[in-house]
Amino acid sequence: MASKTGTGVEWQRLAPGRGGRGSRPKNQSMADPLQAYIRNTLAAALALVLVLVSTSAMSQTSGPVWSLVQGNLQKRTDGVLALMSYTLFPDVATSSLSITSGSTGNPSFSMTQAGGGFTVSQAFPLYLEGNAALSRYDPTFVATNGTESREIPTKWTTITGTAGIGWDFRLARELVLRPIANFSIGHMETDLSAAARLLEGQTDKEIRFLENGSLNAIGYGGSLMLDYERYRHTYEIDVELRFTNIYLQSIGGTSEGVQGSAWSQNLNLWSRWRAPIKGLWALHRPVRYVLEFTYSHYFGNQDDILGFNNLFSVGGGLELDTGHYLYLTQRVRLIGRFRFGQNVSGWSLGIGISF
Repeated sequence: MASKTGTGVEWQRLAPGRGGRGSRPKNQSMADPLQAYIRNTLAAALALVLVLVSTSAMSQTSGPVWSLVQGNLQKRTDGVLALMSYTLFPDVATSSLSITSGSTGNPSFSMTQAGGGFTVSQAFPLYLEGNAALSRYDPTFVATNGTESREIPTKWTTITGTAGIGWDFRLARELVLRPIANFSIGHMETDLSAAARLLEGQTDKEIRFLENGSLNAIGYGGSLMLDYERYRHTYEIDVELRFTNIYLQSIGGTSEGVQGSAWSQNLNLWSRWRAPIKGLWALHRPVRYVLEFTYSHYFGNQDDILGFNNLFSVGGGLELDTGHYLYLTQRVRLIGRFRFGQNVSGWSLGIGISF
């Protein structure tokens, strides 16, 4: 009897659901499979999410990175500073300029400029000058990710302004020595073309700069000018020999990786011949023909950055004397010019006004 009772107790423990102390409620035994199914489903979903995240992270970390091939971004940036310095002082021979060098692969460069200078009077020979310029520089870079290469056309837009103050020291009746103190400021913005924005994967900091970079710069320095003016009734001669030395440096707001400085050193010889055209009158004054010649040599950081360090200009045009009708302006002239140098050529059209 005792053994049977013990056997019965053991059987009840091994077979729950038939009553007794070891049994479970019937509804609890039905809930166990549902809870297990939910737990397994959540675990599988979590594992899938972790796999996807890790795969994406690994692909971003180990994927190809686009970088420039011999981009020389810093050198190109020095070129931008050189372009800024090219437009710092009033260039009486250029109101607009366009230069393209296809043979050397150099990018195109175009500029629009307005500026001038004047001496207050012979009794008070204070000299003042000012200049503002808008230039466009379109270099093309090559990017690679190790398996393929693509060209990246870019657009660099630069705005510069400069001011100068000097004093005329008269060496002779028609010859003046003019020292000038200059202060300049410039800003450059970069922008990629629409096609270049389609680079898949990561890009290095140079390409990120090309996409949306900027450079701010200030400059200070001076110029020394010899100004020869010989005016006669039958002809007029102007000759200016000018050396400019301005130090440019980046300031706050410049993108990382392209900060720097540059020296703007330029030697410029400008000459102009004007004479009336016999028998041709307009506005009750004789019409003059104008001939110009200019030579510029670039030193310092400008030397050969854009593929040339010597630039010549020859030009010609017509000049109208407006003094009979206009009080503020004395003469207005329209001059076309052709510029050329090592591996480069360009043209310009200038409008000059004498006050």
